[in-house]
Amino acid sequence: MSLATPLTDEAIANNSTIPMWIMTFSEYYLAYKLATEIDGPRIIFLDRSLATSLASLIYDTSRRKLWKSNGSLYGLDVGGVPIDINDLAYGRHHVDNPQLDLPAPRGDYLRYRCWLALERHGPQSLDSLSTLLGITQSDRRRRIERILRKSKLEGFLEELLGTYGLKDRYLGTWTRIKTLINTIGGRMFEEKPKQNPMRVWKNNDWHWLTTQDLAFLTLFTLNLLVEECWRKQILLIGLTKDTAARDLKNHVLPVLSSNKIWSSDITQDDLSRIPNTDRMMLQTLSVFNYESMKVPWSLTEYDSAFLMIVPDFKKQLGFVSGAIRNKITPERLFLKSYIQLSQTDIDPQLRSNVLLLDRLSYPEFDYRLDSTLEFKHVYGNAEETVRPIVFRDKTVTNPIQELVMQTLCAMTSNSIPELFGHNKPLFIADKVAKWHNEEMRRIIDTTGKWLMNNPSLRHFVFYMSTFRERRSEIEGSRRDSF
Repeated sequence: MSLATPLTDEAIANNSTIPMWIMTFSEYYLAYKLATEIDGPRIIFLDRSLATSLASLIYDTSRRKLWKSNGSLYGLDVGGVPIDINDLAYGRHHVDNPQLDLPAPRGDYLRYRCWLALERHGPQSLDSLSTLLGITQSDRRRRIERILRKSKLEGFLEELLGTYGLKDRYLGTWTRIKTLINTIGGRMFEEKPKQNPMRVWKNNDWHWLTTQDLAFLTLFTLNLLVEECWRKQILLIGLTKDTAARDLKNHVLPVLSSNKIWSSDITQDDLSRIPNTDRMMLQTLSVFNYESMKVPWSLTEYDSAFLMIVPDFKKQLGFVSGAIRNKITPERLFLKSYIQLSQTDIDPQLRSNVLLLDRLSYPEFDYRLDSTLEFKHVYGNAEETVRPIVFRDKTVTNPIQELVMQTLCAMTSNSIPELFGHNKPLFIADKVAKWHNEEMRRIIDTTGKWLMNNPSLRHFVFYMSTFRERRSEIEGSRRDSF
């Protein structure tokens, strides 16, 4: 999965990526099922970045024009109602938490916030909906009006005497998406299916699930997991061993310094000369300042939205801009930090790798006046407010981070060399997951080789590969023969 580009036509139909998508879906599905148990866990660890996964899945499902043609979820009957484009669009951004003011009523997310407000509060007029969302500016009210009109044309909303409301078929969309996830996930990972679990029955015929379908299923499952963790107060944590993230160095430090929140004489030129990634920068600082940076340590937590927040293009104080097409991802959803857990007894400079940690934010602990910043963002000719969560320094109390650090320190071990400074349960789970992933990959690769070598399919499979792939394979075989 990549943030660089959404899924291409080739990637959607490419069987070689199916094992990776199945494993990703299985991780989130297992976490979701654990969260829904009556006496389930109070803490859930995932061996991946939550914020990056969400952004990647959103992008992988962003090609709306392909939702009908390149997937099998469209038109699939769930609860007697077929899934349509509006159902898929609604589920992509269903992260509903009024206490955290999510989805943020700004930018491209205003559309989904309007839908959720109408679902929660019933039909509303333009004025009453604007009041619910706390929007008073005329330009932003006009944007809401355009959203309502467009949603009506798309068949998602209906209008009666100046009030807009969700059509009856969409009032149960999220419930049907839950049913979809439980049905397909249960068949793939919990039951012994009577037929191939990668096929679904639609329009009186069997249809194969594509990578686009698996991306949607994974995204819906992640949203369900987040919702369940909020509802049950489950601590959701993602740990990443190797990361090339640079948002601390390139976004957080410049934004907070330029807005006089952090005092620093370091310029962007200075930052460009230090180690390239945030992880390497912090590891270098830790090694050369081992006497003052006592292990274990953690960076103060900051909002994952800083992945897309940069200093204002016009250099206005109190303003920020979006990194790509001036867009900023939803804030107050995940919080990020970097941690280092272990060092050797004989050499205090010999330390474990710095890990990237991100976790779900919780309104009762994280969304406070002393932990929230406020910036202005000009988007679409409208001035909007961005409120990321940032624990400015160690004097701002952060009980969740203290709990996380105590827990992680208790769950590491120096007795296994490759586990040094990492999480033991995640290490074991990773080993098991990789074994299953390899087994699935072998099954798919074996099937592919059988098809490629089947004499009756010779003429068909000849055109399954591109000219370059076929040429490369032949040239490689020729080189190997000498």
